[in-house]
Amino acid sequence: MLELEDAVERILAAIPAAQAEKVLLSAAHGRVLLERMAATVGLPGFDNSAVDGYAVRAKDLAGACADAPVMLRLKGRVAAGETYQGELADGECARIFTGAPLPHGADSVAWQEDTRTEAAHPDQVQFLDVVKPWENIRFRGEDLQQGAVLGEPGDELTAGRINLLAASGFGVVRAGRRPVAGFIASGSELVEAGTALQPGMIYESNRPGLAALARQAGAVTKIYPLVTDNLAETQAVLEMAFEDCDFVVTSGGVSVGDTDFIKTAFEKIGGALDFWKVNMRPGRPFVFGRWREKFLFGLPGNPVSAFVTFLLLVRPAIRKWQGAKATGLPTFPGTLAEPLANANDRRFLMRVVVDASGQVRSAGSQASHIMASLASANGLVDVPAMTTLSAGAVVNVMRWE
Repeated sequence: MLELEDAVERILAAIPAAQAEKVLLSAAHGRVLLERMAATVGLPGFDNSAVDGYAVRAKDLAGACADAPVMLRLKGRVAAGETYQGELADGECARIFTGAPLPHGADSVAWQEDTRTEAAHPDQVQFLDVVKPWENIRFRGEDLQQGAVLGEPGDELTAGRINLLAASGFGVVRAGRRPVAGFIASGSELVEAGTALQPGMIYESNRPGLAALARQAGAVTKIYPLVTDNLAETQAVLEMAFEDCDFVVTSGGVSVGDTDFIKTAFEKIGGALDFWKVNMRPGRPFVFGRWREKFLFGLPGNPVSAFVTFLLLVRPAIRKWQGAKATGLPTFPGTLAEPLANANDRRFLMRVVVDASGQVRSAGSQASHIMASLASANGLVDVPAMTTLSAGAVVNVMRWE
């Protein structure tokens, strides 16, 4: 039985290098960049005004105040997208708007609110306050110099990074191809939502929740029909899924019972098992195997076990497939508001709730079939075997929401 870290290492080692594809920047949110991106222009590309007002020479406004305004000649105007023709001389100003290039000869911009004009003298502006040299100016390249690195291979294309790339003139990026992940649920007791429940039957819930996690990690998802506890039926749906998908994710049917057929069916279609037990709770029964250049991830049937094993063992593979630098769950420190106790001889990935102040509490019952606590949880805390973490202890919380 593998330790969790060893299982993750073996899975990631099997995942091939990411394949690049061109993606419109407008559709690239959440994708993984596979090339170094460098700024082709400086940001800003020219000195420009940070406010609406008047471009001036700061020395011309020396001593200006409301009781003794300074009068300058108005020589023109410049708006965003325009350029000022000519150069301002001593005693001259130009009307300017936010984002407009600074006219030659000007070294600052006076706020519009600090000025006064009179209809009788449209070519004059009264200034009611002083300005400092280079006040209210956005300088060329102060955000980014031309050639600055905007992104590296493995970086996620967040909304902020997309904004930056767009401002630098990029409309297309090379991103890692997303894996197609197919989801199969095995169990004769399972029925689809909307179907009348017969005695002993339950609604299937793993496929929708796991597919949502997969899409969050960047995968394209496909949902396959429910499979009863039948070897031939299990084999048929696995063959169908592997024709369509890079990853096939099953839930149920991976333990050692007489009706657990995933491993056998997988081997019958030519799949090779790598391992099938991980020393963790919840989620010890877990199958990882390869079919040609595609992969099987067999998860336990209990909803919490399936959810946790997906986060810790499947999600990293989805991220690695796309070329992501960071494959594990984001981890943040938190402070326990109550003890977390693990009396088991296996490490326990406990579901917790982290509030806005960073206080961490158990999400409720930790049994692997309890879905209410899963729905309220937003993190996992790894509690070692036979250990109690005391209230007030600082813990690392793995977050998926």
